Amino acid sequence: MNDATPPNRCRIVLIAPPNVPAARIAAAFDGGDVASLILPENGMDEASFQAFAEQIVPVAQAAGIAVIIAGDTRIAGRVRADGIHVEVGKDELAETIEHFQARMMVGTGGAKTRDDALELGEVRPDYIFFGRFGYDNKPDPHPRNLSLGQWWADVIQIPCIVMAGSDFASVEAVAATGAEFVALSSAVFADGVDPKMAVAAANALLDETAPRFED
Repeated sequence: MNDATPPNRCRIVLIAPPNVPAARIAAAFDGGDVASLILPENGMDEASFQAFAEQIVPVAQAAGIAVIIAGDTRIAGRVRADGIHVEVGKDELAETIEHFQARMMVGTGGAKTRDDALELGEVRPDYIFFGRFGYDNKPDPHPRNLSLGQWWADVIQIPCIVMAGSDFASVEAVAATGAEFVALSSAVFADGVDPKMAVAAANALLDETAPRFED
């Protein structure tokens, strides 16, 4: 359960990996502050993905966590999600923002260079994500994602999310970039990991080491 006042530092965004049970996602919410949850389709068919999202969305929202559906704007609307995540070109992103941003967040990702990121930023998404779903398979964050996140946080006002590594301690490296959000997936949901304890440990490390943002 989140506190009434979010911490004034880099916050956690959870990304659901393939085949994670809804109960394990919900357990993570008890580990402390979580800003949002991104639900990718992860290879599910439309009906299965919608049913899965319907299990998670009300539980997350009751805990004060915004839910972002990746890739399917129709399901995002049906389950009353708080946002959608699309990885498309500038023109299609602009169309998505025009149609949906009045009623929900629209975030994006997929940028591999500064030029790519700036082009997407021109149409003012609510956030940009540096990383790839499912590629947090090493303990440390990818150096390119850290570099892009630090550059973006230094020069652009649009918030960014940077993918951490498979070790929850990698949140420290992401926070040091100045990024507003750090994404955790396998560090919380891998086999043998207690989701609640992993989120609690990550939050404790962020409380101890993350730079504070100016008010």
